[in-house]
Parts: sequence; C-alpha cells; structure tokens
Amino acid sequence: MRYQPIYDIAELCAQKGVTQAILCPGSRSAPLTLAFARHDDITTRIISDERSAAFIACGIAQQSQTPVSMVCTSGSAAYNFAPAVAEAFFQQIPLVIFTADRPKEWIDQYDGQTIRQNNIFGAHVKKSFTLPEDYDHPDAVWYIHRVVNEAINLSQEFPKGPVHINAPFREPLYPGAQEKIGFSKKVNFIEVPKSTASLSNQQIESLRKELAGFSKVLLVAGQNDFDDELSKAIEKFSEANFAPIVGDILSNLHANKNVVRYADTFLSACGADVQQSLKPELLITTGKSIISKNVKLLLRKHKSTEHWHIQPAGEAADTFQSLTRLIHSEPKLFFKALSEPISGQGFETQKKENYLRLWQAEEHRTIRSMADYFGEPSYAELPFLKEFISQLPPRCNLHLANSMSVRYANFIGLEAGKKGIHVYSNRGTSGIDGCTSTAVGHSLCNEVPNFLITGDIAFFYDRNAFWHNYPLPNLHVLVLNNHGGIIFNIIDGPGNTPEKEEFFVTKQILSARHLASEFGFDYTHVDSIKKVKNAIKDFLIFDGKTKILELESSQDENKRAFEFFKQQIKSGYGA
Repeated sequence: MRYQPIYDIAELCAQKGVTQAILCPGSRSAPLTLAFARHDDITTRIISDERSAAFIACGIAQQSQTPVSMVCTSGSAAYNFAPAVAEAFFQQIPLVIFTADRPKEWIDQYDGQTIRQNNIFGAHVKKSFTLPEDYDHPDAVWYIHRVVNEAINLSQEFPKGPVHINAPFREPLYPGAQEKIGFSKKVNFIEVPKSTASLSNQQIESLRKELAGFSKVLLVAGQNDFDDELSKAIEKFSEANFAPIVGDILSNLHANKNVVRYADTFLSACGADVQQSLKPELLITTGKSIISKNVKLLLRKHKSTEHWHIQPAGEAADTFQSLTRLIHSEPKLFFKALSEPISGQGFETQKKENYLRLWQAEEHRTIRSMADYFGEPSYAELPFLKEFISQLPPRCNLHLANSMSVRYANFIGLEAGKKGIHVYSNRGTSGIDGCTSTAVGHSLCNEVPNFLITGDIAFFYDRNAFWHNYPLPNLHVLVLNNHGGIIFNIIDGPGNTPEKEEFFVTKQILSARHLASEFGFDYTHVDSIKKVKNAIKDFLIFDGKTKILELESSQDENKRAFEFFKQQIKSGYGA
C-alpha cells in the first residue's frame, strides 16, 4: 500500500469534520480522488470544469460553515481554481485545496500537464504546502499528517480562508488489481481548541467612557452572513447609543429597527449640506466590503474624528481612510458589552438622538420617493425586480450576481419583515465568473429555496455551473437578459466613448432558452408587461424542478428606467 499515507488524508479530513469534497477528473490526482471517493464519511461530488468546481466548493463551504476539500489534477487544472481561491480569500471562506503534481525532477522538462505549481495561488491563500514525493521514511508520513492538520486548522482560524497543499505523485498512480484501499485506524490528530476573542472588564469600561463622549456615532456594517445573535446585539447597541446603522443588502441586517437601507440611493441625490450634517464623530465598522460607492465617498470626504473597526483578530482594511483603532473582539460580544442604555435625557443625549433622526429623515424621504417610482407597472429590470423581491418567500437564500444585479437589489432593499431571507454575493473580488456556481454550491447542501438574480453576461460566462450530474430542485434562476453589459451604459466613463458598444457593452444575442433545454430545466420567457404577474407567480413555486425565468428587455429601456429612478430620488430634494 505505497499510497497509504495519501489515502489516510481522507481519514484525517473526516475526523476533523471536512466531510464535503469536490473532485475534478484527472489521472495524476488518482490517489487522492480514490481516497475521498471511497471514504464512507465523506460526501464527494465530481465536477468537470475546475473553475466552476472551485466556486461550487465556495458555495458549499459558505452554506455549511465548514471547510470543503477540493482535488484536481496537475497542470492548468490547478490554475483554473484561482478565481474562486481569490474570492474565498477575500470573503474568508475556508477551503482546503489539493493539487496533484508531477515529481519535481520533471518540472520544466516538457512533460505533459506539468507547470510550476508550488505557491501557484501566491498571496491569495493563507499558506501553501508541498507534500513529500516518497513515503518510505516514517518522518514523511508524520509530515503529511502534520501538514493536513495544520492546513485544516488554519483554514478555520480568523480570518477563515483557503489553504493550498500541492501533492506530487509518482507512477503508478492506481492500485493493483488485488490491492484494496483502506484507511488507518489511527492517524495523527492535532486539535486546536476554539477560542472566543472577548474584551476584559477594564477594556469594556474604558470603551464605555469613550463612547459616551461622542454625540454622533455611526455604525457601518459590511458584508456578513446572516447571524441572528449578532443582528440582535447590533440592534440593542444602536438603540442604547442612538447610533444609525448603515447596512446595505449584503450586511443581512435588514430586520433591524434603525438600519439605513438606502444610503447609497440618497447620498447620490442629496446636497453638500445634507452630507455634511451626516458626518459622524465616531465611526464603528464591522464585517467585510460594502457595495455603496457613495457611502465610501461620504466617509472619505467627511472623515470621522475616530474610527473603530471590530473583528476577532488579524489586520483590518482601512476602507474609509480614517481607521484609528482596531478592536480585537467577536463583534457580537463587543456590541452586547456596549449596549447599556444612556442614563438621563440631558442635552448630550438629545444631540445623540438628533443625529439618529438626521439619518432616519433621509431614509424616510427616499422611501417616499421610491414609492412614487414603483407605483407604476413596468417590465424594465429595476421595477420588475422590485415586484419579484417583494414576493420572495419568508425563508430563502437570495444570491446576487455582479454587476448590476447586486446593485439593483441594493437599491430595492429588503424590508424588516424579510428576516428569513439570507443574502449572498461574490463581493470578495466582485467578479462575474462564478456567481452561478456559488449559488449551485449552496443549493447542493441545503433544502431551502435558493434564488439567483443574474445578468446575461454573468449567466452565460458561468454556464458550466450546471455541467454535472446532480439535481438542483431548490434552485431558481432569474436572468436579466438585456443582451450585454448594461453597467457600461450606466456608469460614467465608458458610456461617452465611441468604442462603448463593441469593447465595453459587448452585445450578445444568446437566450437562456437553449441552455434550459440542454439541461432539462423549466423555462419561462418574459418580454412584455402582460407576462409579468403570472411568470413571477409560477417562478416562486417549488415543485422539484430547476427553473429559469428570463426577462428579456432592451438596454435603452432599462437605462431610461434607471435614470428616471435617480431623478425621482432627486425630486425629493427639490432637484
């Protein structure tokens, strides 16, 4: 059993709770593939396209909140993992990546499927390891077990993320006819007890005193998976300190009382005096990236006196160019500790409350303007999505593709009563390359309804998300097909160039109808306002089939609808 130390990698993964594996076809990876495939405690799925496979692994890891192992053969197959690895790195998704390789003496010798694979993912993994090529010495076996332990443990330490193990194998790669693959009863197991980053009583008391000295406290929440305990802690903090919460749709804080959903919308329309009045004295941030460019511009221009960022460990990004303190704490523990109500109703308390009311006033103004806009029926993309999102079931996952899909959804927002809708999007790198595959990964490991809203370019770019043999009865895909990259018709810059249509918008003539037929999905086409109501009604019914609803509309019509939306918001300010 020459490959016994490699086979035992699967046993070690299973013991450490890594029980989902995505495998890609190939011969050089046969020892690992057979190990995972034959282990009774590991669920394996075979995905032919490595790029889609890696994004599917991201979706599974994100949904299950546990690391997922990935296996591919040598050569360019490993490079095809790279986009998803980068996404996982910036979104802090735990992956354990195994890339099979040729022995080192054959690198750069024109041997087939051979490239330079050591550290192939560069700075976009937490760490990269290379396994020994021969296992005759006991130290080699010990080293393999130690590396796999370290990789799995590291993938789960904050910030979570991908870890790479390059595994060179010598031929023969397959077991002999009489050879059986088994797993050792005892493997080296290195446990790292989970610890919770918390503040001391002295730190809490000091922060309370400092917090009390600020009249304008603003909380900005970045992208975060739904966490009911964190949401409740933030709400209590907000109420106790009269702190508005700026949280776009990816913060998953839409159920909170004081959340400001439409900051991106009204900051693009209000005047300089309003923006100045919204300037915080203390900015507190948590989570990852935010969608809103306007929020970033506001807080970079009108910098807070102090900016605290809350996370359990590690370095922090300085998105708003104002960071003054990094507080290492679990966010939910920080907000719980600082949720003691302010005593009395003095002048200082009134100033704090007035600041909250300023943000709320702009929010309410925007809601009134939006009501006027969405009052008229339309089958342009933005109003269509408003109608669709308002009818989503109380418990579902909503996946938002880049680029306009996620922005549209953020403009529309989710109401407080939609607490059971959990929102996901590939905003680590904000690419379109794996949006569908990530949603597929979620669908493969849960039974709740999964809805994906995607544009046509992102959808067709990632069509291999469906190229596998696994049913997706709980996935429904809404394709906004305007036959090109509409964002380049909307944002400043490319819309004014003569090369716009060919080099930026890149018009395409495809329809999702053919893809749906190829994979045996239910398909509905909407190209007029008369079809909207029934199409949405049928699309929301889960009857055991993957469904695609394609809204086909023109870029000109959608651009007019979007510009009218912005004008309606500005009209609330008398513009």
